[in-house]
Amino acid sequence: MKKLIRLFTAFIFFTYLLSVFSLSFAQEENFNEAKSYEGIVLEVVEERENESGGYYQKLRVEIISNELQGQDFEVVNGLGDSPVTQKFKKGDRVVLSGYEDVSGNLNLFIDDYVRRGPMLLLFFIFLVLSLIVAGKRGFTSFVGMILTFLMIYWLVLPMISGGSNPIFVVLIFSIIAIPITFYLSHGVNRKTNVAVVGTFISLVITVVLSAIFVNWAKLTGFTTDEASFLQILKGGSFNMSGLLLAGIIIGMLGVLDDVTVSQASVVFQLKNANKRMNFTELYKRSMDVGKDHIASMINTLVLVYAGASLPLLLLFTDSSHTFAQVINYEIIASEVIRTLIGSIGLVLAVPVTTFIAVSIADAEKEV
Repeated sequence: MKKLIRLFTAFIFFTYLLSVFSLSFAQEENFNEAKSYEGIVLEVVEERENESGGYYQKLRVEIISNELQGQDFEVVNGLGDSPVTQKFKKGDRVVLSGYEDVSGNLNLFIDDYVRRGPMLLLFFIFLVLSLIVAGKRGFTSFVGMILTFLMIYWLVLPMISGGSNPIFVVLIFSIIAIPITFYLSHGVNRKTNVAVVGTFISLVITVVLSAIFVNWAKLTGFTTDEASFLQILKGGSFNMSGLLLAGIIIGMLGVLDDVTVSQASVVFQLKNANKRMNFTELYKRSMDVGKDHIASMINTLVLVYAGASLPLLLLFTDSSHTFAQVINYEIIASEVIRTLIGSIGLVLAVPVTTFIAVSIADAEKEV
C-alpha cells in the first residue's frame, strides 16, 4: 500500500512539473505592462499638506534596479486632493512605475514602499520556529507550503489568466495538491490516507454546494475594485462568478486539511489506547472530539471573514440602511455565503472522515 502511495505521489508531482514547464514555454503576454523600478528617496525637495489631510511631495529618487540603475529622477507624490497619500521621507525604499508619454519621455510615479525586508525577517522567524518545534515534520510541511505556492503561482494563475475555466483549474490543482501536501506534512500512514479520502469527499460536496448557491444568489464576483479592473484589463474574458467559486474552493482546502487529519488522528489514537473498542463506541468517542473541533473552527471562520471585511462593515454601520438591506448587498452576501459553505464543508468533513477512519480501524485484527 505504501509503495502504491509513493508511486502515486511521484506521478502527481511529475505531472505537476510537466504542467509547469509546458505553461512556462507556451504562455504569452496578452498586454503590455508599465515598467517597474525600485529606488531610494535621496531628498524631499518640496512638501505640503493638502486640504483633505494628505500630502503633496516633490522627491528626488535614485533608481537602484533595472536599466536606470544609478540615475536620479524628480518624482511627484500626492497629485490630486487625496486624504490617503503616503508621506515618504529620506532613505525610504520605494517601488515606482514608469510610463513613456507620446514624446518618449519617462514619467515615474511612486506606487508603494519596498516591504521585502520585514516580510523576509518574519518568514525566517516562522521557519526557525517551525523547525525547532516540529522538527522533521515542520520541514516537510514547509516544503509542502512552498510547492502549494508554486503550483498556485505557476499553474493555477497562468491557466486562469489564459482563459481556462477557473473551477476546472482549481479542481485539477486540488487533485494534485492534496496528496502532495498531506503526505509531505503528515507522512505516509493510515491517518494521512484517511484524511486525503475524507478531504476529497468533503471537497466534492463543497464544490456542488458552492456552484448551486453562488448561481442561486446571483453572485457576479464583482465585489472588489480588483475584480472590475481585472475584467477591464482582460477585455471581459474572465468568468468572475467562476473565479469566486474557485476562491471558495481554495480557501476550503486549508480548513479541511486541519479537520480531516486531526479527526483521523483521534480515531487511531483512541483505537490504539483500547483495541477492544467496537465500531459504535469508537465512532461515538471520536465524534465527541470532532464536535468540539467543529464548534471552534466555525467560530474561527466567522472571525476570519469578519476581520477581513471590518472596514466595509464599519461603513455600513454608519449608514441609514437596515441589517436586512446591508446583508443583501453582494459584497456582504458573497462573504456570508463563503462562510456558510465553508462551515458546511467543515461540519460534513468530521463525520465523513471519522466514519472512514473508524471503518479501517475496526477492520484491523486485534493484536
